[in-house]
Amino acid sequence: MAQYIADRRDIDFVLHDQIQVEELGKTELFADFNKKTVDMIVSEARNLAIKEILPTRELGDQEGCQFENGKVIVPESFHKAFELLKDGEWVAMTEDPEWGGQGMPATVALAASDYLVGANYAFMMYAGLTHGAGKLIQSFGTEQQKRLFLNKMYSGEWTGTMLLTEPEAGSDVGALTTSAVKNDDGTYSITGNKIFISGGEHDLSENIIHPVLARIEGAPEGTKGISLFIVPKIWVNDDGSLGEFNDVVCTGIEEKMGIHGNSTCSLMLGGKGKCRGMLLGEENKGMRAMFLMMNEARLLVGLQGLACASSAYMYAVDYARQRVQGKNLLQMMDKSAPPVPIIQHPDVRRQLMMMKVYVEGIRSLLYYVGLCEDKVKICEDAEEKLTYQGIIDVLIPIAKGYVTDRAFEVCSHGVQVYGGYGYIRDYPMEQLLRDCRITMIYEGTNGIQAMDLLGRKLGLNKGKPVMDLLGEIQKSIAMAKDAQGLEDLAEKLEGIVDKLGEVALHMGMTAMSPKVMNAFAFAHPFMEVCGDVVMAWMLLWRAAIASNKLEKGAKKKDVAFYQGQIKSAEFFIYSILPITVGKIKAILTTNGAAVDIDEKSFGG
Repeated sequence: MAQYIADRRDIDFVLHDQIQVEELGKTELFADFNKKTVDMIVSEARNLAIKEILPTRELGDQEGCQFENGKVIVPESFHKAFELLKDGEWVAMTEDPEWGGQGMPATVALAASDYLVGANYAFMMYAGLTHGAGKLIQSFGTEQQKRLFLNKMYSGEWTGTMLLTEPEAGSDVGALTTSAVKNDDGTYSITGNKIFISGGEHDLSENIIHPVLARIEGAPEGTKGISLFIVPKIWVNDDGSLGEFNDVVCTGIEEKMGIHGNSTCSLMLGGKGKCRGMLLGEENKGMRAMFLMMNEARLLVGLQGLACASSAYMYAVDYARQRVQGKNLLQMMDKSAPPVPIIQHPDVRRQLMMMKVYVEGIRSLLYYVGLCEDKVKICEDAEEKLTYQGIIDVLIPIAKGYVTDRAFEVCSHGVQVYGGYGYIRDYPMEQLLRDCRITMIYEGTNGIQAMDLLGRKLGLNKGKPVMDLLGEIQKSIAMAKDAQGLEDLAEKLEGIVDKLGEVALHMGMTAMSPKVMNAFAFAHPFMEVCGDVVMAWMLLWRAAIASNKLEKGAKKKDVAFYQGQIKSAEFFIYSILPITVGKIKAILTTNGAAVDIDEKSFGG
């Protein structure tokens, strides 16, 4: 059976034609990353992903993680793949070379991760979490802490996690009870229990570095009293050598619906009173530090959704081309007509188009967020930096919440294209659907993403980031109006953008009125509307580029690809955006049935 992850032609299109990543190589910070280098990086990531990591996806799912006497054993195939990942220095692609990173643009790292994460995202979570933990130390740690931990974490010699969730403090992090008591030597004694800790214990590295949220004795209640600590599994001495076991005990792992290859652990800290931590950053500022890292974590979850959706789409297209079933609809009355591949059936093509437009739109969106991150780094003008950061902040809940909702939908369509075969484990769709489901839950459920968009991002900086984003969309609409054959598509999107402005104003005002509960009952539909507009924007932008390429005389091998970009925009804007209009009408009613209903009326 063929093995699929991502379409290299589409990745190159987004990188070079849409994002124009070569422009970053003209700056001092990214001078080493010209087109040749970028292409080489993506090719190397693709080779590693296909040859070494992809074979671990099914094996890891079947074998899972084993829990024995407080230790976690990962699937055997993960060990070689992790060594190769370390050897290639893929753990910290975007970070400062001083600490073992590659100094790569975020956009390029996303393209490489498109393959690496796509090959087996349960496996890549060990590296992704390590990078995130290291980033916290790089951003908030002392020079001593950076010296002790960063090089070994960014090299993958040591791994990392993030310890937030507790049995009674899931989405409500402020309810956590893990405590920290200051010791005479400046360290803190940590006591508490954490659950749902991805990669919390495993046998891939000799040490695991846990950033832990805890409350210092006497600190205020709620999120205002939370601090962040570095808690190594094995204590690290001042000279960098390993000391004693640090009383971080794994008490069990979860049996999950998907991502079986990643260990999801329950951890007990200080059960014997011997768990120590180092304060990371300032006292009572732990949540502020975590929010700074949330954009990266949520973008990674969006990428995980894309990974599942991209594989599902490519498998579905391949299967639809090969699976022969039924006559062509135009030959149904011809008794002698042969059966045809199911890709000729209109409803199968409809499903494939649904998959195609979301995979393409999502890839463009995630890479665009990466480009904005790169612009924040290279812009010298402070106001311009704030503009790009504001666009990132507005797009992140969409890039996590909307994206993973749609990614799961894509995987579900993939199962449907396969029919009964999609539902059994002999084929890849069943695992892709299971693995994708968690992306809608962790790093903040998609309902929380919707609340973040409405409650925090809509009114951020008096609405300037939202207006800046709408300005960027208008640029692509203007570009499409000048492209042959796209005028009507551009006008239709422009009309929806105007309606989006109206509904955003309505939601903002309602959220500050006595009907605040009604507003937040419509937060998720509002996120869907915003996501639909962003998808249409990305697809129209792609179509405008493709139209220009065709008009200038594209190479024969590229014609079908470019024509496909135009059809994607056409399909989305004619078939999906009208549904968005209906959602907007529903939001503008802000009907209170969901919040007004008596709890007893739910039955049960």
